[in-house]
This record gives sequence, C-alpha cells and structure tokens, in this order.
Amino acid sequence: MTNAPSDEASATFKALLKTYRVRADLTQEELAEGSGVSVRAISDMERGVAKSPQRRTIEALATPLALTDEELTHLQKIAKQGRVQPAVTVLAAPAGIYDPPLVGALPPDLDDLTGRERDLDALRALTDDLRGNHRRSGHVAVLSGPPGTGKTSLAVRTAHDLAGDFPDGQLFLKLRGMSAEPNDPADVLHLILRSLGVDAVQVPAELEHRASLCRSLLKDRATLIVLDDAANEAQVRPLLVGGQRCLTLITSRQMLVGLERAGRLTLDVLEQHDAVALLASIVGPSRVAQERAAAIELVELCGRLPLALRIAGNRLASRPAWPLSRLTDQLRDRGRRLTTLTAGDLNVRSVFELSYRQLSPTAAAAFRRLSLVPAADFSDAAAMTLIEAPEEDVAVYLEELVDASLLQTSQDVGRYQFHDLLRVFATERLAQEEPPEAIEAAEGRLDQWLIRTATAAGRYFQPSGELTAPPVPTLSFDGPAGAGRWLEVETKNWFAALKRVAARGDHRQVIDLAESMHWYSEIGGAAVTWHGVFDLALKSALAIGSKRDEAVQRNYLSWVLSTLFGRADDAVRMAEQALAVAVEVGDLREQGWAKIYLLSARIRGGELPDSPDLFDDLVALFDAAGYPLGLHMARMSRATHWSANGRFAEAAAEFGTCVHYFRRPCEGPRTLVDDTNYAYLLLRSAQNLAALGELDDALGQCEEALDVFRAHGATMGQARALEAGGRFLRRRGEHANARGRLSEALALFERIGHPQSQVDILCELASLSDEAGDPVSARGERERALSICDRLSSTEATKLRERLTERLNAS
Repeated sequence: MTNAPSDEASATFKALLKTYRVRADLTQEELAEGSGVSVRAISDMERGVAKSPQRRTIEALATPLALTDEELTHLQKIAKQGRVQPAVTVLAAPAGIYDPPLVGALPPDLDDLTGRERDLDALRALTDDLRGNHRRSGHVAVLSGPPGTGKTSLAVRTAHDLAGDFPDGQLFLKLRGMSAEPNDPADVLHLILRSLGVDAVQVPAELEHRASLCRSLLKDRATLIVLDDAANEAQVRPLLVGGQRCLTLITSRQMLVGLERAGRLTLDVLEQHDAVALLASIVGPSRVAQERAAAIELVELCGRLPLALRIAGNRLASRPAWPLSRLTDQLRDRGRRLTTLTAGDLNVRSVFELSYRQLSPTAAAAFRRLSLVPAADFSDAAAMTLIEAPEEDVAVYLEELVDASLLQTSQDVGRYQFHDLLRVFATERLAQEEPPEAIEAAEGRLDQWLIRTATAAGRYFQPSGELTAPPVPTLSFDGPAGAGRWLEVETKNWFAALKRVAARGDHRQVIDLAESMHWYSEIGGAAVTWHGVFDLALKSALAIGSKRDEAVQRNYLSWVLSTLFGRADDAVRMAEQALAVAVEVGDLREQGWAKIYLLSARIRGGELPDSPDLFDDLVALFDAAGYPLGLHMARMSRATHWSANGRFAEAAAEFGTCVHYFRRPCEGPRTLVDDTNYAYLLLRSAQNLAALGELDDALGQCEEALDVFRAHGATMGQARALEAGGRFLRRRGEHANARGRLSEALALFERIGHPQSQVDILCELASLSDEAGDPVSARGERERALSICDRLSSTEATKLRERLTERLNAS
C-alpha cells in the first residue's frame, strides 16, 4: 500500500506559488505569457488541483516570478513531496511475465496539457454526467481519436483530477491494444484481483469467474479504472467490472462503437492558436513571438497533431541556436516529413504503423491508395474506383478505417478525409508496398472517373437548345442540384485530375470537360478555377491543332478575363484572337460569340462602340448561322447598347422581344441555364426600366431574377441581382434596405473572387454613407475599394483609382 500525498505539502505549494505571483504583481495570464505555461495549468496549481508540477514547469515559472535560487529550490522540494502517488492497492505481477506491470498507480501527470483545456473540461463534464446517472452497473467513458492526439495524457490528467472522488483507489491498466499481442483479458483480470487483495491460489481459472469475482469485490467500492490503449470491444467487455460507484475510463484508437451505454469523446487535432501555444510552451514564448509566421507554418506542417508538435518542439528546444524556419524548411519536404518528426524515442511514423498493422489487407490497401486523391477529402465512390470493389464492401473498409481513427468522416454526408500526416504516411506505404505500375493504374482510374463524372455534371447546365442528348445520371447524382453540389465539393479533385490528364496528353478529354462546363461557370465555382480550366483546354486545342476548339476556348477565356477578373484589356485581346481564328475556319457561330465578348469587354473597359451598326451586324451573323439562342443574346446586347446611349424606349421594345423568347416553352425540358439566361435578361431590362423612371417595375424584375438565381444556387447571378436591387432601393431613398442588399452582394463577390464588382459596390456603399452623414464609414469603404483597385490593371480601374484617390484627398 503506497502512502497518500501530503496535504500540507500541496497546500504549501499552492500558497507559495500564489504568494510569489502576487509579489511579482502578475495576473495568471501574465505569468502564463512570461513562462509559456498555460493559464489552465497555473490555475490548477494555485487551486491545488495539480499537486505535482514537474521540475521543468517550476523552472519556467522562476524567471517571471523573479525567484531567488533558495526560493526555487524550496518550491521544487515542496512540489516533489506532492508527487507521492494517490492511495491504491497494488500487487506487482510475477517477475518476467509483464514488463512493465499491467496494473498500478496512475502514471505521472504531464506538466500541462496546453491546447486541451476545452477537451479536458468536456471529459470532466462527460464523467460528471455519467456518474449522475444512477444505475446498477459501472459508468464507462470512451476517449478515442487518431494516433498522436494525446488520449492517454488527457485520461491521466482527468484521473488525477478525479482521484479525490474515488477514495478506494485508482487502477491503471495498459491493454497494449496496438501491439502485436494485446494483453489477454483473463490476465488483466488476474492482476486486478491480485491488486484487490485476492491470493494467487484463490484466483479462478475461468475468464467469466474472474470477471464475476471482480464485480463482487468492486460492487460497493468507489474505484477509478483506466483501461489504456484498448484493442477492441472483445478485449474490453470482460474488464467492465466496476460497480455503480466506479468509473471506467477507456482510451483507444478504435471508436469501440459496439460498447453500449458508454459516454464518448473523440479527440481531434488542435486548433491553430492552441497548437502555437503548445509549441511556445516547449520552445519558449520569445522564440515563437520572434518568428510568428514560421511558427504558424510549422504547426500546420505538423498537422496540429500534439505528438508531432511535441517532437518538433523538443527538437527545437534541444537546438536553441536554430531559428524555427530551419525546421520549417525541413518539414516542407513531404517525402522526409515523417523522418524529420523524430526526437529520441518519439517517432510519429512508428505510432502510425501500430494502427496500420491492425487493418485487414483490403482496408490497408484502401488506406494506401486513398493517398492518391488530390484533395484532403473524398467520397466513397472515389474509394470504389481506387480499390475496384463493390459499393457495399467499400463502405465496410472505409468504416474500418474510421473506427481505427485512420480516417475521419467529413461534415458532408458520405465523404471522408485524411489527417495531413496520416496522408503522408499512407503515401509512404503506397510507394513501399505496391509496384509503380499498380500505382499508375490506380491513379489513372481515379482521374478517368473524376473527368467523366465532372463532364457529365457539366452537361446538366446546358441550354435546352444546345442539348444533343439528355444528361446522363451517375452514381453520384441524377439531376442538376446533385450535379452542382458534386462539382462544388469535388472541385479540387476534378481540377487536379484535369491537370494530370492534360499532362498525359489526353487533350480531347480536357476540351470536352471545358466545353461542358462553359454555362456552369456562370453559375458556380471560382474565377481562378475557370481561368485554369479554359486555359488548359486552349493549350489542348493548340496541341491537337483544332482551330474550332481554339476559337471556342479563347472565347471562354475572354469571358472569364472580362466578367470574372475585370481585366478588360486582356479580354479584348483574347476575343480578337478568337475572332481571327473563327474567321479563318469560317465558323459563323464562334465569330458571333467572339464579337459579343469583344464588345462586352470594350464596354466594360469604358470604350464605347464606334458604331451602333456593329450590333446589327452581330444579329445578322447569328441569324445567318441559324442559331436562335445566339440571335437573342445578340439582340439583348443591342438593347443594352441602346439603353446605354439613351434610346430607352427602343431598348424596352427589344428587351420585350427577348423576354418573350426566353419565356417561351422549350423544345425539350427546361434547364437551369434557360432560367439563368432569362434571369440575366431581366436584370438588363430592369436597368433600362430604371432609366425610364419606372423603379417599381425595375425592382419587380430584380426580385424575379433573384428568386430564379436563388432557386438554382447561382451565386454570380444572386450577387448581380442583389447589387442592382440595392442601387434601385438607394434611388428610392430606402437606404437601410439598400445597404443590406449591397452588403449581401459584396460578400458573394468576395466569395467567388470578383474584384471589379467589389470595387463598384464599395463605391456605392461609400455614397450611401455620405448621404447618411457618416464620413468615417465612407472613407473606410473608399480606402478598401482603392486597395482592391491596386490589384486591377484595366483602363477603367485606372480611372476609378484616380477618382477614389482624388475623393480621399479631398475628404
């Protein structure tokens, strides 16, 4: 029987610490900042919760507390007296059988658990809830999570904190679930019985009898039992022998979902600020403060995994002359990252290997091959492609990986994600265990699936008049809503696959995907994505010498440059090149589109057309091509030009003709693009109605357009409709409503990356602020607009920059 800790010693320590802190005129937060010890740890020490701080912690406190050598020595002596273990009956195992003993007093507590304060509170709350539920059987809490997240440390800290609630003792049992030979439950029960005072010759031979005897002995005792590193439910179930006054706390990389009536807490990686705080507690706050950017990058390269951070911190602490950036440079090399994360006997790779070796062969293969997915998250369909297994089998393997904490479920239903370092480990295993030809084949299957599915998704967004065949449903979606959602969540994956396919020379696939995406690019996605897609497709068209495809892709790029990036000059040049190629091959349709994009870009850049006859020529060109959609798009452009030149009545009539065309019943099923084209037409018509002074009708058309865009999730369209509605509301004097609409539009334009529109709306908001008598807000909005203008290169942006600068100088 060990001795209980000295209450006098712990009381003296907490009193001394608080006395020294008050003498130094420091708050707990200031002491934490100066020492690198967490606020929570300092609070626990002063409250007597943490009775045995380690030497390194006390030394860290000494400098900000200005302790003399004698005071430091005395404080360390008092702390050492408090490290005597809590009362627990322990009988050692027979020599040579178990090394170290399976059962015994709690391990020493860590100096602190920086970054885990919220998890510690959650675990304490969980155990409180369990113990508040009065039932006959014992209370069980399962603490699970990926390897290296610090489950055992958190469990040990909690057990130390709760020690006073369990006067009959605490038992700590190492189950070695991740070892090649996990401990047999019968052997563990034998040691529990011996620790409870049962003579060896009286220990029953049968597992069930041993468990029954344990339950009878613990029936009325208040005992805390920690089962550390459990392999699975089968190992744990016979060990749940505590009575209603007992608490059993289990740590496991497995989620142990088969255990009934257990409370659960899953550990994840640290938040960024907590990860930086943990690093600072090891290497010192001053080093982190001096290289804040390097520290942030370092914790991200460590995946914010506590074990990796402690290893990185220990390496830096043992090399005080190293700048943090030196280790950061080493960690950037993915091929050597896990090797770099080694400090003495601490090794991230070996910790991962323990879990990996527990997997079934097919689950292990899935784990390795999933590292080929370009983005961090993926669907079960991607896994099916990589391991070539039926859907129901793949689901089982993925859940096995989740249960082993080697994968995590994503927030999106049916999707999974890797921890960064586990993905690096999976990449290593793939290279070591599979031949290059098998890896290449798996990656090729994944890329082909992503490209085929993305192309099929894009075809849901074609106008009805351009559909050569109905869109084809896939296992991932069966309509435009599902297709749009798939394109959004899989953007990083299909875009990366497109780059790899282009690099392999599969140019027709690249062009087909880009062509299918053209109309969708007006509805969803980010500007940088569409520039990348159409640029790759242009390069593919040039590679195979297809002039028609070159003209098409140059037209698409002109639209992106003008509409999404506000780079009117670049858009004009691209449209001129598209027109020249289209004329060379005699493609009237692409000539018409090139002229639309050319005129649009020039107008956006502040250059009005030389002659209104250009629009008449454009209408005639599409009419000659027998292309009604293009014809009415050209008529809409002509009406827009008439409106811009004050011919409002003529423009209203032309807009009316176009509205009639886009409202008509379609030959086939009406598509999302039919609706969005109609909604964009309504916005242009609304601008003309506003110019005629018909603000009510203009707002009505804006609202109708906004409803259409929202129904289909068309982000760009929603932003345009909100912007127009905000401007009309301002003209009607409804300033509060106008600001609300404009602010919504600004947020959407920021999300999709449309700087020119952000500038336009900020200028409108500044004018609203002026009218409201708020010059401070107006100046802030103009300064923000000016900062965005500095990133634009169009002629119009230059003029706007000059006007903003002049206005700011005058204010």
